[in-house]
Amino acid sequence: MHKLIAGVDEVGRGPLVGDVVTAAVILDPANPIVGLTDSKKLSEKKRVALAAEIKAKALYWHIGRATPEEIDTLNILHATMLAMKRAVEGLAVTPDFVRVDGNRLPDWAYAAEAVVKGDSLHAEISAASIIAKVERDNDMLVLDELHPEYGFAGHKGYPTKAHFEALATHGVIDGYRKSFKPVKALLQEIQ
Repeated sequence: MHKLIAGVDEVGRGPLVGDVVTAAVILDPANPIVGLTDSKKLSEKKRVALAAEIKAKALYWHIGRATPEEIDTLNILHATMLAMKRAVEGLAVTPDFVRVDGNRLPDWAYAAEAVVKGDSLHAEISAASIIAKVERDNDMLVLDELHPEYGFAGHKGYPTKAHFEALATHGVIDGYRKSFKPVKALLQEIQ
């Protein structure tokens, strides 16, 4: 019996709006997926195709999230750790080992290691980075349909010039991280 190794990664620590999204993936060694790498190195089309393949071929996968309210309460680092914990705890099995992209681990009882640039080094972390990225991008597409004036489909919630201009023009809506400096500053201006 092979060990069940889960890969974990997050997407969305930098944006001003929306959840921080994490994924935990346990790949099937008997059913390899070609082309896994850091999600940032892939085109959107390739990510979407790979995300579907990962969900179909992986032994187990689960998405974890932390809301903007949790981010504002805990801070982005602790909210990310919480979302990672939720992703692993949501798996249908307990992994034998967990590899997390980055330089720190959530506070949990799993045998685990943090791997800097792990999304380029370990297929299971690459898989997690891909499905987390596609999930979060889809969140932004939904938000864009509700509020097209903000341009979420383009900037995906990241602090771009266009995003700042939309925020200044249209104001802060639900889903923004109110503890993030640019949002906090804008809220203080209108008080």
